[in-house]
Amino acid sequence: MKATIHPYLLNFKQPAGTSRGILRTKESFFLRIEDAGSPFGIGLGEVGILRGLSVDDVPELESQLVWTAKNIHLGLEELYVRNRTFPSIQFALEQAFSHLQHGFHHFETPFSRGEQGQSINGLIWMGSKDFMLDQIQRRLEEGFKTLKMKVGAISWADELTLLKGIRERFSSSDLILRVDANGAFDRSSIVPVVHELAALEVHSIEQPLPPADREGLAEICTSSPVPVALDESLIGVFSAVEKELLLDAVRPQFIILKPSFIGGWRGADEWIDCANARGIAWWATSALESTVGMNAIAQWTATKQLPLPQGLGTGSLYTNNIPGPLEVKNGELWTVGDVQKLWSFPDSFSPFK
Repeated sequence: MKATIHPYLLNFKQPAGTSRGILRTKESFFLRIEDAGSPFGIGLGEVGILRGLSVDDVPELESQLVWTAKNIHLGLEELYVRNRTFPSIQFALEQAFSHLQHGFHHFETPFSRGEQGQSINGLIWMGSKDFMLDQIQRRLEEGFKTLKMKVGAISWADELTLLKGIRERFSSSDLILRVDANGAFDRSSIVPVVHELAALEVHSIEQPLPPADREGLAEICTSSPVPVALDESLIGVFSAVEKELLLDAVRPQFIILKPSFIGGWRGADEWIDCANARGIAWWATSALESTVGMNAIAQWTATKQLPLPQGLGTGSLYTNNIPGPLEVKNGELWTVGDVQKLWSFPDSFSPFK
C-alpha cells in the first residue's frame, strides 16, 4: 500500500461573495491510495480545506498530509486518530479507504443507485443588489423550492428588500427561505433582524453571531422568533464532551454539518448523536468541495433519509470541477448514470493512470 498527495486548484466561474471576503479560487488536495489487494486498487479522498475558515488551515497542513501519505500503512483507524486536529484529512482518509473497497459507491441507497433525488437549497451568494437579484431569478427558474441567501456583505436594508421581494411572489408554503449570516451581526444589530425575518416567515438563520460569542448566541437562540442554526460554531470542537458542552450552552434549534470541517462521516455522526439526545435538528452542507467530495457527502447524507432540504450541489460554481455523475434537477441532487464510471479527471491529475 502506498499513498500520494495531489493539489488541485478549483476556479470559480465568477467571484463568490461571503461576509469574510471574495472567493475566486478554492484549494483542494487529493489523497490517492494504491493497494493492489483491494477490490478497486485505487482509493481517492478529497481534503476539502477552505482557507480562512477550516480549523486545519495552518502552516503544518501540508507537512501533515505528507506524513499521512508516508504512513498510510498504519490504516484508517490509527491515521484517523493521529489526524484529530486535521478534520479535512480525516474525511479524505475515510473517503479513500472506502473507495478502495467500494469505488465511488460509498453507500448503498436509492440515491447512489440513481433511483431517488435529494432535495437541496439553491444558494444565493453575496454581491450587489442586482447580482443577488439575478441569482434569485435563476434559482427559481431552476425549480428550487428552498433558497438560502447569504447576508452581511451589502446593507441589511438592501438584503431585506430582496427577501421581501421573494416573499411577495412566493408564500412560505410555496418557497422556504433560509438566511446565512456567517457571524456577520453583533448582539445589538441582530435583534431587529430576526424580527424582520420572522415577519417574512424565514425558516432559519445560520450563525447570526460570531462563534466566539457563545453567550450572545445562547441569548438569541432563546429569544429569537426565527430558529437559529449553528454552523461555524462547530468548527474546531473535537471531543464528544466539547460538543455536548457547546450544545448545552447555546441550545440552537439546528446544527449544520460540513464533514470536511468536522472530521468526516464519523465526526458528523458524533454531532448527530449529541444533537438527537437534545432534540436539536440538523442538515448537511458541503464546503465547496469538488464533485469527488460532494459525492461522498451526498451519499452519506442519503443514508439519513432527512425530510429537510440539504445544502449540497456546488459543482456548477467552478470552471474546472471534476465532471462526475451528480446533477441538479428541479431543486434536487441526483446521481445520473453509473456512479463508478462517469468521471472525467484532467490530465494534470488522473488518479487511475
